[in-house]
Amino acid sequence: MLLVFDIGNSNIVLGTYEGKKLLRHWRISTDRQKTGDEYGMLINNLFRFQGIRMSDVTAIIISSVVPPLVVPLAKMCERYFRLRPLIVGPGIKTGIKLKYENPREIGADRIVNSVGAYEQFGGPLIVVDIGTATTFDIVAENGDYLGGVIAPGIGISSEALFQRAAQLPRVALVTPRTIICRNTVNAMQAGVIFGFVGQIDEIVRRIKAEMKQDMRVIATGGMAKMISRESKTIDKVDNFLTLTGLRVLYERNQPEAKTP
Repeated sequence: MLLVFDIGNSNIVLGTYEGKKLLRHWRISTDRQKTGDEYGMLINNLFRFQGIRMSDVTAIIISSVVPPLVVPLAKMCERYFRLRPLIVGPGIKTGIKLKYENPREIGADRIVNSVGAYEQFGGPLIVVDIGTATTFDIVAENGDYLGGVIAPGIGISSEALFQRAAQLPRVALVTPRTIICRNTVNAMQAGVIFGFVGQIDEIVRRIKAEMKQDMRVIATGGMAKMISRESKTIDKVDNFLTLTGLRVLYERNQPEAKTP
């Protein structure tokens, strides 16, 4: 059984695979203060609830955009699973060409998403990850990673309104029924959500114009489903895109694997 970790700024998503089948998945809060032992106990409890033994896991792969958590999680894997994890980073075989000025600057999650999307849908693609930051990654028809766009995330923007404007409250991110709102909470929800829909649709439009071709748009991330309902450009939502990409990367880095 393969255990995959996607360590994001807000959440850690983990899942277990048997071959290509995703068996279980969980989402927990990212806590930079937690020790490896605390994460080990938490994961052990999640496993026990689902009837999984830690000894069932035979391999682990980790992708992280939170550098301080890589070492504690790696040590946790060695102590509790007795396995050395594969870390997504420099030197890993991706199977795609990274056409970036400095490939080391690319977030691990962006590489993983691009690999997972191309594996499932082919190219050309625009992969939109709606998380703490909103990222747009462009994958060519042959699978090459061409670059992308990074914008502030919807959660960051909503929280900034609350933190920096004294009279504005913290609001739940739900879609209001109308764009013209008659109370402050709905007005903030409309501005944040419809503003982000407009941002995504405009950036996608500009990418397609620059590429001079139509491209399939795949969205992932915690807010993807809600935003996709309002967007005119998102073609498909895949909540497990990053987990799929981690599985594919693990397979490509086995001794017997052939790079496509």
